[in-house]
Amino acid sequence: MNAPTTRRLTVAQALVEFLAHQYTERDGRRHRLINACWGIFGHGNVAGLGQALLESGDALPYLQGRNEQAMVHAAVGYARQCDRLSAHAVTTSIGPGATNLVTGAALATVNRLPVLLLPGDIFATRPADPVLQQLEVPHAGDVSVNDALRPVSRYFDRVTRPEVLIPAALQAMRVLADPVDTGAVTLALPQDVQAEAYDWPEEFFADRVWRVTRPLPDADALADAVRAIRGARRPLLVAGGGVHHSEAEDALCAFADATGIPVASTQAGKGSLRYDHPADIGGIGHTGTATADALAREADLVIGVGTRYTDFTTASATLFAAPGVRFLNLNIAPFDAHKLGATSLVADARAGLEALTKELSGHRVDAEYEAAYGADKAAWERRVDAAFGAADDSVRPSQTQVLGALDALIDDTDIILNAAGSLPGDLHKLWRARSRRQYHLEYGYSCMGYEIPAAIGVRMAAPGRPVWALVGDGTYLMNPTEIVTAVQEGIPIKLVLIQNHGYASIGGLSQETGGERFGTDYRFRAADGAYTGAPLPVDLAANAASLGMRVLRAATVGELRAALAEARGANRPTCVYVETETADTVPGAPEAQAWWDVPVAETATRPAAVAAREAYDRHAAGRRRHL
Repeated sequence: MNAPTTRRLTVAQALVEFLAHQYTERDGRRHRLINACWGIFGHGNVAGLGQALLESGDALPYLQGRNEQAMVHAAVGYARQCDRLSAHAVTTSIGPGATNLVTGAALATVNRLPVLLLPGDIFATRPADPVLQQLEVPHAGDVSVNDALRPVSRYFDRVTRPEVLIPAALQAMRVLADPVDTGAVTLALPQDVQAEAYDWPEEFFADRVWRVTRPLPDADALADAVRAIRGARRPLLVAGGGVHHSEAEDALCAFADATGIPVASTQAGKGSLRYDHPADIGGIGHTGTATADALAREADLVIGVGTRYTDFTTASATLFAAPGVRFLNLNIAPFDAHKLGATSLVADARAGLEALTKELSGHRVDAEYEAAYGADKAAWERRVDAAFGAADDSVRPSQTQVLGALDALIDDTDIILNAAGSLPGDLHKLWRARSRRQYHLEYGYSCMGYEIPAAIGVRMAAPGRPVWALVGDGTYLMNPTEIVTAVQEGIPIKLVLIQNHGYASIGGLSQETGGERFGTDYRFRAADGAYTGAPLPVDLAANAASLGMRVLRAATVGELRAALAEARGANRPTCVYVETETADTVPGAPEAQAWWDVPVAETATRPAAVAAREAYDRHAAGRRRHL
């Protein structure tokens, strides 16, 4: 009997070779599961994975980053644009390089997006103890800083021996390819083990396909769902990110066309229907439209599709206010399908919507209901026009007018990215999404500094499409470093840098909750600690230019329109810098349409906080448990 064929490689070499042969497959289409590896080298990965990546050549392309957290953001942007069917790996050194991954890992796991993290680790054999950057834990000799990644990873393993890599790598791929379990996956790699040679079975390096299936709904559960919809007078569908991940947009459109049921969207689900579809009523929740939130308050059945019902969607459990409201959740994850005491339909979003449309044949909501929400939708569009428009091209634009200028310029191919600040609220309420992957908001973790690196990842996944990172000054200062990566790699992202001299979103929240905008301005302070009102002499446009980006400054609405058009046609990384008026100076700019629970001090001496607590108690009284 012939002995199994083996190949002698180091652990790092074997891992790189293994990753180059992993694929996903859905609907008969095959995709590379790990398409590239981002890396910043230091001790712990330079002589292990660094050498292996160099030796592998194009088998697993290497991408150079400037900040470890940013590399994860770029990988997440790529994975989301690829509908979670392809992902990137990220490798770092053993100390701050590894701990810098934690925020990015949390973002990936919260948003259910796959990324493979390969941090270096301290010596498994402990020839010298401690080594540089080692965290010493007196009561646990096997702990390293990588253990900080455990709670933010969907799967974590430490490869302490070469033979451990085989089961660990297979489990890692299983989780990355699983639409229910996916998120950040961490394989901690001790630096001595990375360099250790081992005789690997050839089968470990064979092409392996991880099939991403479309589970069908259970027949009895489907019957329950159909009865619930047929019995509803004022049903409302809430489209979440799962619609996009499943590529279920056409199925949702067919469902809405057949039934007339209005469709609201979460931040992750926006664009599930085109903005001009008759059933699309825009964003829902604290940052939603007046149309969607009014329907939500009166809905007797809420149909959640691919949503996990965050507090922004439910307005902190105050939005769905009808006394007898019930929930029907279509979700591939049982954990989410059972939320809010719902009738659960555990299935792939596309398969579930197709089954519902078939079983509901001939059923349609009342014509009066359709006419009413259609009229409300038209009224809201007029408010959007007012917020987007500018009567005079010579004036300084507001933030919503910046969005209006961009809205007037783009077409179906453009992609916009944002994650934090006041922009998510304006975008969710106002943006007119024209295609399935145009609207890219990371709002599960709302991580400042996501936008620029994520834009790089998105552009890599969607070459040829204009990709816009919309960034405020606070977010820009968190993480501008990947501008250098975009310049080095010739990735022509477009950056819209909005200067409003502080944390506009949190400043507004502070004011509403009695904090009087404390600590939210970027302005000079007087000797008594008060803000003088004079902006700091900080030139963020010059900073972006110093990192290699072409910068176009726009002082007026007219200049902004010209700069955006020039940036859209540019074939190199380009920034449009604009200083905006404050949001409350804009006629027609819509305020929040629903509440969000941020607890206010129960006792206070300052009148603003006392008044804010009274308002808080009024809103909180409407909170309810859905059972």
